[in-house]
Amino acid sequence: MTETETFRPRRSLLFVPGLRPDRFAKAVAAGPDIVCVDLEDAVALPRKDESRALTLPLFAAPIDARVEPMVRVNAISSPDGLKDILALLACPAPPPALMLPKVGSADEVRLYDTLLQGSCARIRFHVIIESAHGLANVHAIAQASPRIDSLLFGAVDLSADLRATKKWETLLYARSQVVNAAARLGLDLLDVPFLDLNDKAGLEAEATASRDLGFLGKAAIHPDQIPIINRVFSPSPETIERARRIVAAFAENKDGLLVVDGQLIEKPVLRTMLRVIAVADRLSARP
Repeated sequence: MTETETFRPRRSLLFVPGLRPDRFAKAVAAGPDIVCVDLEDAVALPRKDESRALTLPLFAAPIDARVEPMVRVNAISSPDGLKDILALLACPAPPPALMLPKVGSADEVRLYDTLLQGSCARIRFHVIIESAHGLANVHAIAQASPRIDSLLFGAVDLSADLRATKKWETLLYARSQVVNAAARLGLDLLDVPFLDLNDKAGLEAEATASRDLGFLGKAAIHPDQIPIINRVFSPSPETIERARRIVAAFAENKDGLLVVDGQLIEKPVLRTMLRVIAVADRLSARP
């Protein structure tokens, strides 16, 4: 597999409540890159078993290949998290990916890795950093399993744990720590949903700030948010054209020192440019 083939668009993620499987197809049709069925925060304790029974059969049917489906399970430290593991192991067609909440240590990820074997051995992991412990251990968590594809920044729970106001300014250090860990391990990184459905300008501003900091996508709680998020996190035609020129120049470069458009370009930039091209190519191939 070439390096460009390892990339896929993860600009937007749309949550679907686990008790509403009827919304799954609608969510897929809304155009997000990821649809996540939520068994955790979206489901009250008395209905966890019901949501699990409604959700897991969804993955037996074919799903639009342009959309990455996943399930947010309950924390592995909870009884319902353990029930989720047992249900997945018994499921004839488990989901291809799981969102792992409340992860505070690398050992928790390794426990998922150990337990989810057999028919679940190919499940990919997307880890939420949403606690002070998770933030302190984010670098160890990010490299705890080769199954991890992305990190997600959980601002709501994290701000409460840090005793901080949930504002961009107060959480900038925390966001930057997660950006550093994701970039260091070559993982994708998605930001928390923007919760005010009526403030489209606020959504665009926050998504832009996240993108500029190093996030590659953002979660959403409503289909109306998807077009804005996709637009913000899609590479512009100018960015794509420049990326192609840089990659081509690297291919022809013989002396190690490369200047493009009057700027010195060093090799670490190449991975970013390859990602831009790969994502752009995958998006352009969609009907």
